[in-house]
Amino acid sequence: MNRKKDFREGFRNGIPIALGYFFVSFTFGIMGSQSGLLWWETVLISMTNLTSAGQFAGVKIIAAAGSVTELALSQLIINLRYALMGISLSQNTDENFGTAGRATLGFGITDEIYAVAVNRPVPVSKIYMLGLLILPYIGWTTGTLAGAVLGNVLPPVISEAMGIAIYGMFIAIVVPKVKEERKTLLIVLLAVAISCALRYIPVLSKISVGFAVIICAVLASLAGALLFPVPASEEGGAA
Repeated sequence: MNRKKDFREGFRNGIPIALGYFFVSFTFGIMGSQSGLLWWETVLISMTNLTSAGQFAGVKIIAAAGSVTELALSQLIINLRYALMGISLSQNTDENFGTAGRATLGFGITDEIYAVAVNRPVPVSKIYMLGLLILPYIGWTTGTLAGAVLGNVLPPVISEAMGIAIYGMFIAIVVPKVKEERKTLLIVLLAVAISCALRYIPVLSKISVGFAVIICAVLASLAGALLFPVPASEEGGAA
């Protein structure tokens, strides 16, 4: 019974993520077709990857006839943050998660999926994670298909506006937690300040997007650990 309950909870939590992913990947589908990729090639990229920034960057490199080495390094740098998320989330999985479950988690983890799973008040189970991943994966793939096949039918202003959906998802994830705890708000503001510095200070703006994300995450997390340490009695749920 708990397995069914866990799956339903994960499935329900994945619905808003899937809706956001559909519109974001729709934009990716358009970009893929405009870059000269066949529709099935664009869809295959989304089926084997679940990373918006990495996919957009990868298609740009493919369209520019970049080397395989350049493509591989760009993906490593941009997606390196998922390694940090995976390590963090693995501390909140139950004892039955297993190697296969962790491999699935590693493939399916994204910023939004991580944020939902890591904030779960009880340990994450395999069946919960499966329920959480299904709809976002379908949304990401079908959105890419729709964009690759039908994207050119829509006016550019509409198709480009669809990419804004992902920012709304981030806001929906962060705001409830910020309203609950003032210390979370302070860490979020610190991360925003670091991100702005990496974007607008000339010397720092040369840092790649992937490394910039990692720097923001590490520095903000370190500041949170130093300023607001979690007492040992509150560290339950780690597997």
